[in-house]
Amino acid sequence: MHKTLSIVLALAFLTFAAMGAMAEGQVFGKGVSLEKAIKVSDLLDNPDKYVGETIRVEGIAVGVCSHRGCWVELASDKEGETVRVKVKDGEIVFPPELLGSILAAEGVWTANKLDLDTTKQLCEHKAKQAGEEFNPEEVTSCMTLYQLTGTGAKVMPMPQKSLKKG
Repeated sequence: MHKTLSIVLALAFLTFAAMGAMAEGQVFGKGVSLEKAIKVSDLLDNPDKYVGETIRVEGIAVGVCSHRGCWVELASDKEGETVRVKVKDGEIVFPPELLGSILAAEGVWTANKLDLDTTKQLCEHKAKQAGEEFNPEEVTSCMTLYQLTGTGAKVMPMPQKSLKKG
């Protein structure tokens, strides 16, 4: 019985290891050509500095569009921050299996300035999602939504944990 359980566990481990290995290096769209990535936190600290530039960012995929796979959210190096990589519907499709993978994404950094009515609608939507009360009179200024208009992405290798001897 222990031998059978060991074999089953070994096969399960190999299956999961193979799945992870298949994802590493997977390319979406045009892939990435820029060598240097901008840290998500640096990008979000000064988003207007990069508007219109082709840039590369890297992060753990923490959200994927479940409808069409047309966007992926990458976690920042600062907790609680994310950046959205949006692609043209159907040109690139990010599968839900990307969640938890490290992704390098490339594209043009864009700023989408919302009018006041659209800003209020977005704030109301976010409040409803969070189960919070919403008062439209409290929204008095327009929002700007920043995103990477992606042209390509690539799944990066997971960092290896070093084993300390001692």
